[in-house]
Amino acid sequence: MSLLAIGCSDSRLRSRRDRDTSVAAVFSLSGELKQRRILSFRTLYRTPPAFRITSSSSDRLSPPRAVSGDLLHDAGATAAVLAGAYSLVLGFDNLARRNLIQQKLSRKLVHILSGLLFMMSWPIFSTSTKARYFASIVPTVNFLRLVINGLSLAKDEGLLKSLTREGKPEELLRGPLFYVLMLILSAVVFWRESPIGLISLAMMCGGDGIADIMGRKFGSKRLPYNEGKSWIGSISMFIFGFCVSIGVLYYYSVLGYLEVDWIKAVQKVALVALVATVVESLPITDVVDDNISVPLVSMVAAFLTFST
Repeated sequence: MSLLAIGCSDSRLRSRRDRDTSVAAVFSLSGELKQRRILSFRTLYRTPPAFRITSSSSDRLSPPRAVSGDLLHDAGATAAVLAGAYSLVLGFDNLARRNLIQQKLSRKLVHILSGLLFMMSWPIFSTSTKARYFASIVPTVNFLRLVINGLSLAKDEGLLKSLTREGKPEELLRGPLFYVLMLILSAVVFWRESPIGLISLAMMCGGDGIADIMGRKFGSKRLPYNEGKSWIGSISMFIFGFCVSIGVLYYYSVLGYLEVDWIKAVQKVALVALVATVVESLPITDVVDDNISVPLVSMVAAFLTFST
């Protein structure tokens, strides 16, 4: 009887141990499955760090809700920049009509500020790969306005006073039209990811724009090979183009879009500014508008210098 009781006791102990082992294995497997689900969820929906430039495949990997959020974000940013651009032109037009500033100065200030402010607004757009196309809507709308008014399909007196020298509609189809085309090109092709577009716009807006103001005000000594340009205008082109370019690079480096080696960057920007200044001083304005020659040459020079 005692042997039988011991045998029964041993069998009960073994069955309990087997049952406990099975229960432990079930809980262990369940824990592993839960852990795996949590890890895969975090990996799929991890939030990108601020101001990181996303890859071209980011939209395909983003959840639908995030994609729709980016579209709304960029649509709102586009509307805000459009309103700002319209307010800028309207404001200077009102100042000119009240004779608070000269018409020529108003036109040049619009030339300088509209491009620079457009370029400085790019960080308010999302990190989506489609953001650059939303931003390019702003100069595209202005492009259409220039074409419509330049062809005399409509007449906007404020636009003519702000952007033309003599108030003729056909003037809108030259310098101002080339200007907005360069804005579109820089936004779509280069965007925030490259210093090339940033520097080319800085030279066109800051350098060339201020050179004209300084040349008309203080340019008594003319260049020997171009009576239409002055020494003070060319010097201003180089100095302000260089300074504005450095300022723009600093702005985007602070926001985390660019990593800049400042010793090399200063040398390369100075070289680009020198090349752009020489081209701007040449007597070719009747053949090629400054709003084409300056930014395109700056793009080529920046591409060659910053790619080495």
